[in-house]
Amino acid sequence: MPHLPDATDPSPLIHARGLTKRFGSFTAVDAIDFDVAPGESFGFLGPNGAGKTSAMRMIGCVSPVTSGTLRVLGHDPASHGPQIRARLGVVPQQDTLDNELTVRENLVIYGRYFGLSRAECGRRADELLDFAQLAERSGDQVEHMSGGMKRRLTIARSLINEPELMLLDEPTTGLDPQARHLLWDRLYRLKQRGVTLVLTTHYMDEAEQLCDRLVVMDKAKIVAEGSPRSLIERYSTREVTELRFAPGIGETLDGRLEGLAERIEHLPDRILLYADDGEAAAAAVHQRGLQPEAVLVRRSSLEDVFLRLTGRSLAD
Repeated sequence: MPHLPDATDPSPLIHARGLTKRFGSFTAVDAIDFDVAPGESFGFLGPNGAGKTSAMRMIGCVSPVTSGTLRVLGHDPASHGPQIRARLGVVPQQDTLDNELTVRENLVIYGRYFGLSRAECGRRADELLDFAQLAERSGDQVEHMSGGMKRRLTIARSLINEPELMLLDEPTTGLDPQARHLLWDRLYRLKQRGVTLVLTTHYMDEAEQLCDRLVVMDKAKIVAEGSPRSLIERYSTREVTELRFAPGIGETLDGRLEGLAERIEHLPDRILLYADDGEAAAAAVHQRGLQPEAVLVRRSSLEDVFLRLTGRSLAD
């Protein structure tokens, strides 16, 4: 399995300052700054088109930096791309497995690209198939596997070179809940072994589960940075009270909810009251003679932060 990083080394594995990526007149990543520490699980969170994948491709040394500073594993991707890539594990958005080969052959042949002996590839492949819970499928052809199994195999393949740093672009997109949770478990185990993880996602629960720290990107820029808990504390309240009224009633309240919460958000299907005590806010609604059809009090989540920072309208 991957080597543990030197815990005494304080230098970041990824260092970016003013990192910019342009395609002609279009700016995909606009002068962003961030560092990723050894052993950290770091996330890029944002809507589609925010610039997450473009940032990941620069880190992965497959897309040149337009301007700014980027160092990966202490090196400049422009001059040391092959050396950096040899120490990375990359899980792309789309699986690039060879459907004509068996599960085990996909690992062994990929390992040969890194100059490993056939015997060493076989040893690592067997260990990784156990880790990915695919040992019993080692002789199966890939094309007959489920999406979740293919995703686990892609992650196993990315570990064949014992990388110090793993890049995961939307690792669980398209998977059912059971497959997503199994994948989260595998990634959590990698983190426990000291592997540094960098992932992109637009799933809030995934970011909360996997990331020690994350940046929220919107329109090519970083709009917030911190741990999931610190972002919730900074940009939301402790609780949220969701009110649902009969059709047409919500539009006729005329300010009767004012003063019940730190922030009130009117949505087409419900009204959100952001307050530290959601039950008190709900009680105050009834005290004012209002009768919502349904009331839900819940803890604030990263999704509340995300929607406040990036808006609720669909990105083009």
